[in-house]
Amino acid sequence: MSIPNSSGSLTNTEDDELTLPRASINKMIKELVPSVRIANEARELILNCCTEFIHLLSSEANEICNQLNKKTINAEHVLMALEKLGFSDYQAEAEAVLKDCKAVAAKRRRQSTRLENLGIPEEELLRQQQELFAKARQEQAIAEQQQWEQIQAAASAQQVQSVLPLNEDLDDYS
Repeated sequence: MSIPNSSGSLTNTEDDELTLPRASINKMIKELVPSVRIANEARELILNCCTEFIHLLSSEANEICNQLNKKTINAEHVLMALEKLGFSDYQAEAEAVLKDCKAVAAKRRRQSTRLENLGIPEEELLRQQQELFAKARQEQAIAEQQQWEQIQAAASAQQVQSVLPLNEDLDDYS
């Protein structure tokens, strides 16, 4: 499916889905060479090269995964693909990034177990939660009762006011 882009020309949305975000590429370029201006054509070429490299690497990692009779591509398959494709120079840096990713994942797992680290049994937490729910329901019921009483009082006052003029009219006839 083709749609017009900001310059008015048509682009293929399927191709756009298979590329890296331009903003990410632009940010990386700016971080790597902050004092150099890069032409839009050069940025587009870099984007296409990065996308092609990722496709090539993931295809090779997929082949390695299949050869090993695995169903999931893991980091080791990607590292093996780097070497097989002749990019072994990147392995050390890729392994460092992998180590950082594992550390971040471990930190997230530790944070998710904070509840367990509170030292309060799950049953006690559940009981406290139920108490809070019951208290909230009771407060809600009281608020609704007060609102109902206010509505009734307002309706009674309105009814009394509407009856008073009728009584005055009856006094005129007597």
